[in-house]
Amino acid sequence: MASTANPTRDDFAAMLDESLGGSANGGFEGRVVKGTITAIENDKAVIDVGLKSEGRVPLREFAMPGQPHGLSVGDEVEVYVDRVENADGEAMLSRDRARREAAWDKLESEFGEGKRVEGVIFGRVKGGFTVDLDGAVAFLPGSQVDIRPVRDVTPLMDVAQPFQILKMDRRRGNIVVSRRAVLEETRAEQRSGLIQNLAEGQIIVGTVKNITDYGAFVDLGGIDGLLHVTDMSYKRVNHPSEVIAIGDEVKVQIVRINQDTQRISLGMKQLESDPWGEVAIKYPVGAKLRGVVTNITEYGAFVELEAGIEGLVHVSEMSWTKKNVHPGKIVSTSQEVDVLVLEVDSDKRRISLGLKQAQQNPWEAFAD
Repeated sequence: MASTANPTRDDFAAMLDESLGGSANGGFEGRVVKGTITAIENDKAVIDVGLKSEGRVPLREFAMPGQPHGLSVGDEVEVYVDRVENADGEAMLSRDRARREAAWDKLESEFGEGKRVEGVIFGRVKGGFTVDLDGAVAFLPGSQVDIRPVRDVTPLMDVAQPFQILKMDRRRGNIVVSRRAVLEETRAEQRSGLIQNLAEGQIIVGTVKNITDYGAFVDLGGIDGLLHVTDMSYKRVNHPSEVIAIGDEVKVQIVRINQDTQRISLGMKQLESDPWGEVAIKYPVGAKLRGVVTNITEYGAFVELEAGIEGLVHVSEMSWTKKNVHPGKIVSTSQEVDVLVLEVDSDKRRISLGLKQAQQNPWEAFAD
């Protein structure tokens, strides 16, 4: 195009269109361009982007809900050109669309690099929530709001916070984000830092946070450790609630730390003296003792000799006369019985006891 000394608005539009590499309409439509605010009329900004006519954009598109737009005549802004000219001869411009396009460019880059993005939860939809990512709208599934189920999301709404993009499809305009992924990553980082300050064998005070059938979870100051039921006491514990309750402060020893899984195993009995240390001396083979039946199984009965020390009376050692009878037919739980020590294995923590050996053998009368 030949240059002119004093180009008109039409000449300028043509030159700008040529620089954008398109026709009079195609060069502008579907693009984000810069324009200048020439006037503010009522609730709209009049913007000149170098076309034959100016366009009008609602002021609400330039501000967050409830916030002032802060625009003045002469300000330069970016807008998206929907159409070069509508039926009224005006350019159809959109600030919202410009923000979305810019947001998508930025988000695609951050998604590719695995970076967190900042957004604001602003609405509820079926199955989750809508999040404003600086102009682009994303979907936050209900399961991705927090690590644990959240009953009231109101305190989280309209607050800028980080999210992780799980997937995005620009062609379909879909973005799925997660707040939970950010929290899990943050917690993992905190756990790593806390674990570095712990060591196996260390004694620490924690608070019982939760109780299950197999043990209890103890809060060690930002990181949980598992206190297994078998490590609560040397004596038999049928359920953790027999020893501790939620909210109790307990002194525990760190038994094991798995750096790969970041799991911590705790013990309480390790802080007590091991009653099995002198079992062989206290309960020699052939000694006759009195104990209490604590548990009955199909293969025998367990008899407690003292706190933390139990021995097994095998079903074959229960009676001289009753054969192939369930142990429950011979003894009952909590019953006091006399037993004889048959074998002691301190390493395996096993004591074999005999019930019938502590009684007179009726068959001896027929031996002669």
